[in-house]
Amino acid sequence: MKPQAKITWASWGSRYPTLGARTRTRQGWGTQFVLLSAALMILAGCHSYHIETTVENHSGGPIRLLEVDYPNASFGVNSLAAGAEYHYRIQLRGSGPIKVQYTVEDGSLVHAASPTSLSDQADFSLRIELLRHDAQFHLQPSPQP
Repeated sequence: MKPQAKITWASWGSRYPTLGARTRTRQGWGTQFVLLSAALMILAGCHSYHIETTVENHSGGPIRLLEVDYPNASFGVNSLAAGAEYHYRIQLRGSGPIKVQYTVEDGSLVHAASPTSLSDQADFSLRIELLRHDAQFHLQPSPQP
């Protein structure tokens, strides 16, 4: 009968001596991968385009159930007092019009859409004026840094 090789245990108490060594090596690679990824993103100049949005209530009364839909997402508030503003920063993913719907003081539902389709290739500032029977969209390119 052949003598069997003796298995020695790692000093940290692992039951499988080679598993501990592999784990330590993988952790080293994980740190290197994170650092390399961060450096590549900085060098690539990753930039997410945003639209600084201001919704202004010029309807003459409070509005309820405000919803603003934009490409691939939406936001809203339950109510907005007369003359009040609501600020929101949106990040576009794709292109398309911005749509708004809300209920005015007399209970009628107002629907409106931006006349132009927005793209995810530039930063903008958008002001939406909510009127009694319509909404107006004012779009301006943001200054480049």
